Amino acid sequence: MPTRITSEQHAGDRGHDDRNETRAKLLRRVWDALGTKAYLFSVALLVVLIGYVLSPYFLTSRNLVAVLITASVVSILAVGQFMVIVTGGIDLSVGSVAALSSVVSALALQNGMPMPVAVLIGLAVGGGIGLFNGLLIVYGGITPFIVTLAMLSIARGLAYLIQTGRFVPIDNAAFMSVFNGEVAGVPSPVLIALVVTAVAAVVLAFMPFGRRLYAIGSNPEAARLSGLPVRRDVLRAYFLSSTLAGLGGMMIAAQLTEGSAIIGNEYELNSIAAVVVGGASLFGGSGDPISAVVGGLIIAMILNIMDLVGVQAQTQLIVKGAVIVLAVLFTTGRGREGVRRLWTLVRRRQPRSGRAQGGDEA
Repeated sequence: MPTRITSEQHAGDRGHDDRNETRAKLLRRVWDALGTKAYLFSVALLVVLIGYVLSPYFLTSRNLVAVLITASVVSILAVGQFMVIVTGGIDLSVGSVAALSSVVSALALQNGMPMPVAVLIGLAVGGGIGLFNGLLIVYGGITPFIVTLAMLSIARGLAYLIQTGRFVPIDNAAFMSVFNGEVAGVPSPVLIALVVTAVAAVVLAFMPFGRRLYAIGSNPEAARLSGLPVRRDVLRAYFLSSTLAGLGGMMIAAQLTEGSAIIGNEYELNSIAAVVVGGASLFGGSGDPISAVVGGLIIAMILNIMDLVGVQAQTQLIVKGAVIVLAVLFTTGRGREGVRRLWTLVRRRQPRSGRAQGGDEA
């Protein structure tokens, strides 16, 4: 009789173990299917909760609109940065390009040029710098880090040289309406960011150019041997990155009602942080622009919380650096594997403790 009870207990334990194992496998499959987006939304929710606890003003409508406007500029730069990073490169010049484009477009408006012409000039300046970066990288054989680091200094210096004073004021109503107005109650910077993100997502997911960028980032030599236009696509990636940086610079200029050489300071770090927080690998070949935009929103919320709490600018730099390291650890490093192992250990210990209690009772 005792033997029969023990056998039934063992059968029940095995059935319980099988159900737990099946449930764990299902959770792992869902988690893998969600990929880095599960981490993203978890982190975003955590940041919102922290902001709610630390400041009563964080979830006010006025502050949330300010966060979205700030995130719009960061996200546009992040989309361009992602197109470069997915190829295995990096663009450290986006902040300086934004400053130069803001000064050039403001000077064009000040000299009486029509708003569309001034905008095209600002975009052309950004795109031209991107092409120059790409040419040095593709044909000059210089690493992207060195080329864009040098351009960071060059573009910022040019912005200081061509502005006539401390800043270039902007009073063009059409320019302000396009880049800092509202459409049906929605801030125009948010709408611009949504359009840019949607176009980039479609291009990278469904267009041949987008798929080639992933192939280049995964294995550039294999892409070249397969006959893909690697050089041309890399040039396009840097062109688009700098063009979007120019667009972001004009959006900032409209918000400040001035073009200035100090615009976009540290935005290169913010854009890289957004892409990395979004789960893209700095080695290229992975990620997507929507995740980069969500990463930009997370970065904007973190910066906003620190501003509300009164964290000093120096400390904010430390926090942003730490966020980048943690993001790399938990999205492309071994942190994710560590979380999985911890989850597996927790799930395994529960049945063992149950069997131990059953054995004591017997």
